[in-house]
Amino acid sequence: MSVPLRYGSIFFLQVIGACVLSASGAAQPQIPRMPAPPPMRLVSRSERSQLDDARDAKARLRATMTLAEEHLVHAENFTEQKKFDEASAELGSYLGLIGDLRDYVSKLNSDKNSTRDICRHFEWEVRPHIPRLAVMRRITPASYSLYIKDAEEFIKDTRAEALDSFYGHSVLREPQRQKILRLRAEKTRRKPSIHEFSH
Repeated sequence: MSVPLRYGSIFFLQVIGACVLSASGAAQPQIPRMPAPPPMRLVSRSERSQLDDARDAKARLRATMTLAEEHLVHAENFTEQKKFDEASAELGSYLGLIGDLRDYVSKLNSDKNSTRDICRHFEWEVRPHIPRLAVMRRITPASYSLYIKDAEEFIKDTRAEALDSFYGHSVLREPQRQKILRLRAEKTRRKPSIHEFSH
């Protein structure tokens, strides 16, 4: 009779010990996760060599966008596999290439039709990247997603800069256009005059 009682008391003590350990673990404050390091925006040596070999601005644009597209595809694939460090590294390489092309285009003569054509193609190429980055951000942990949001803003700025260079001074600036639209809306909402009723 004493042997089963002893085993029963040992089991009871083990259960109590497990409960105490789990309670003490739950009571410990959770250490907040540090944000991941920002992606390094860079152009590798081999990629730099390819870009420098481009014979003109159009070839430079094509080479850059081909390389950037490869990095963006890799970043998307790594994000789907939940390999967020690798995705961040690919995002950095993508942004490095886009930033390099942005700097290159900004140094071209904006009065030339060929430069405006480059700007138009540049904007057209990066436009579809914004929704792709948004999809990546939605399935990425918060410690990484803030950098993808920064990347989205960078691409939006790049688009705006390319469009400004393409249209030059001929395009209406946003505040002016908003003012014109507001005045037109007020004109259509105005009350009819007495003379209008008489006809």
